[in-house]
Amino acid sequence: MSEIRASHILVKTEQEAQNLLSDIKAEKISFEDAAMENSLCPSGRAGGDLGFFGKGMMVKPFEDAAFSLEVGELSEPVQTQFGWHLIKLTDKN
Repeated sequence: MSEIRASHILVKTEQEAQNLLSDIKAEKISFEDAAMENSLCPSGRAGGDLGFFGKGMMVKPFEDAAFSLEVGELSEPVQTQFGWHLIKLTDKN
């Protein structure tokens, strides 16, 4: 697997990430809508889509979490220097 495609939601606090994760799992909101409404990253406007990327292109904690997911799987909150992320793997090459 050389590249994966993932989407993410970036928020400031772990609690925000946990709350969004709970709402997504309970199907109160879709991942894409949650990204559009809450993500601090410009990718939020596209439902959190980051497109395809390979190893070494993202910060290590984000990369490690993203590459450990199965397609369609949603991560637990992941902390980086940018904040807290929820990551959804959408495709693999």
